[in-house]
Order: sequence, then structure tokens, then C-alpha cells
Amino acid sequence: MTTGLLAVIDMQRVFAEPDSPWAAPRYTEAAAGVRRLLPAYGERVAFTRFLAPAKPDGAWRAYYDQWPFALQPPDARLWELTDEFTDHEGHLVDAPTFGKWTPELARHIGPEGRLVLAGVSTDCCVLSTALAAADAGIEVLVAADACAGADDDSHAKALHVMDLYRPLIRVTTVAGLLGEAG
Repeated sequence: MTTGLLAVIDMQRVFAEPDSPWAAPRYTEAAAGVRRLLPAYGERVAFTRFLAPAKPDGAWRAYYDQWPFALQPPDARLWELTDEFTDHEGHLVDAPTFGKWTPELARHIGPEGRLVLAGVSTDCCVLSTALAAADAGIEVLVAADACAGADDDSHAKALHVMDLYRPLIRVTTVAGLLGEAG
């Protein structure tokens, strides 16, 4: 039996569609890993979405100067979860930040204090979420094969960095989380 909360980070069109400037090339592989995990976590799943702020502040102004296409309202198509995940919008956490460790996500954590992460981008939003949750004293497991980065090298580097935080953060696999031999 799996324990904890599965947080599926930013499985949105903006990261899935190949013509998007923010496309994660291995999004399809990450989505396959997420689909394998979903039944094991049942109602203990939260999906997150990255959204642009209405008006960027501070250093975010320079960020959106670089990525002006992303300054779209929360109901814009690019921010939608991809079709395969729209049925799982029951626990949806939106944030205009890379890290999704928000008070709202923290409320979903069970008494065992375990957060399982999957999604995109390994080297940005997954990493930011993992570090903040670990700092809050939450045990974090990252399903490496249910994540995708901006590219393979960035994905591998982010997994390496997160694994340096053992025992607070542990990098594992979908099979490892599901208790499968392999």
C-alpha cells in the first residue's frame, strides 16, 4: 500500500505541446509514469498548475519580459491540464511560483508526512517543490521516471541534486513506489 500524498506537478499543455517554448521533450514518458501511479494513490492526489500572475512583481518582471507569451489569464488554454488528466482536477493547487509547496498543498499531507512528486519540469517546479517541502520537515520521494525536465541533461542533474538531500528527499522510481520487483 502506498502512503502519503502524490503531488503531480504542472502536467499542463504549456509543457506538453511540442511547439510551446516551455515544452518538456519527455512529457509523454512522464505522463505514462503518472498514469501508473494514480490508481495506487486514489483520492490522495493533488494536481498543480503553474499560472502567470496578473501583474508580475520584483524579479518576475524580468522573467516575463523574457517569456511574454506566458502572460495569459488563468483560464487560458496553455494553463489547462492535458486531456488525460482533466478527470483528476478534484484537488487542484494553482500557484504563480515554481515551487508548489503552498499552505494549500500542505493541508493535503496525511499524518505520515510524506509527499511523492511526479511531473514537470524536474529542473524547475519539481525541484523547487521538493526543496521547500523538505525544509518544512516533510519526507519527499521523487518518482524519477514520472518526471521530465527541460532536456535530459537538466533532468538528470536535478535528480542528482535532489538525491543529495537524503534522507529528506529520496529519488526513486514508479516501480519502487508501487512495490514492484525490478
